[in-house]
Amino acid sequence: MAYITLNKSNLQHNYTFLDKLFRENEKDWAIVSKLLCGNDEYLRIIVDLGIREIGDARISNLKKIKKIDSGIETIYIKPPAKGNIRNVIKYADTSFNTEFQTIKWLSEEARKQEKLHKIIIMIELGDLREGIMGDYLVDFYAKIFNLPNIRVVGIGANLNCMYGVMPSEDKLIQLSLYKQLIEAKFKREIPLVTGGTSVVIPLIYRKQIPKAVNHFRVGETLYFGNNLFNDHTIIGMKKDIFRLHAEIIEITNKPMIPNGVFDKNPSGEMFEIDENDFGKRSDRAIIDVGVLDVADASFLIPDDPDIEIIGGSSDMLVLDLGNKTRSYKVGDTVSFSLKYMGALRLLNSDYVEKRVI
Repeated sequence: MAYITLNKSNLQHNYTFLDKLFRENEKDWAIVSKLLCGNDEYLRIIVDLGIREIGDARISNLKKIKKIDSGIETIYIKPPAKGNIRNVIKYADTSFNTEFQTIKWLSEEARKQEKLHKIIIMIELGDLREGIMGDYLVDFYAKIFNLPNIRVVGIGANLNCMYGVMPSEDKLIQLSLYKQLIEAKFKREIPLVTGGTSVVIPLIYRKQIPKAVNHFRVGETLYFGNNLFNDHTIIGMKKDIFRLHAEIIEITNKPMIPNGVFDKNPSGEMFEIDENDFGKRSDRAIIDVGVLDVADASFLIPDDPDIEIIGGSSDMLVLDLGNKTRSYKVGDTVSFSLKYMGALRLLNSDYVEKRVI
């Protein structure tokens, strides 16, 4: 059976590194736990790191976090759907919002539950995912800041998640100016400007974070140690938090060109023939994990540089073993480092065991 491992000591190392970085730069931060897909053991490890604020995009995961430690501040990091309002108030201390009607629903439900619910207004900065247009911010805030059982505690933005628009000092200054505008217009403090996700971290090293941007939400860099500007590992961080391990279930020498009439495979792909491969053979291994679990094999990086992932089907991936054929046998385990989306798919798969090392 294929399994994924979380290296607890490497995760603690990255947490300590980031916590020191943010403290030195006078920034608060929250861990984003959505990558863990609600795995109870992994969530407990995150809570035990010492963080006091955790964000997630699934209410069921925030419910588990509150059960582990009710003192953790929880953030629902996307605008709530109407059907989730009750549980958002119940399990999230704060939520991201962009719609007046949704905030009215939150206000009504918070009053029913006798709670004060905090909201962060998300503002569009160019990546065209969630966020109100800046031109409407003042009117939007005017409608919501007096709603009962609601407190606007911050403004924020997302970049790079939809179209890959990268953060810049100019965009973060723009976000900071929105804070100043609201505070000047309404004489109300906006304590949080949450403009920082993993992709913004490199701007800390460039001294390009405005002072007003005082809050980060970090997932990917915590789990992978990566600089999202250049896809390299940040010096001093660990990249090997998660690894995939899969067993070889077949090794056979086969032709490199399929034999028969071609059509699209179940994934909708049409095989393209390389005429240079006619008559050639290769030693291939099949492992017990498939497209169902990883979606895209490009998210997996074999530890053995001589191994190439050729393709796969729903339940199996096919490897070319290169010149290492004699090094492997049926029953051996091959391992892979992971990119973010690969880890996300694997952690969401019920068919892949989760372990801690």
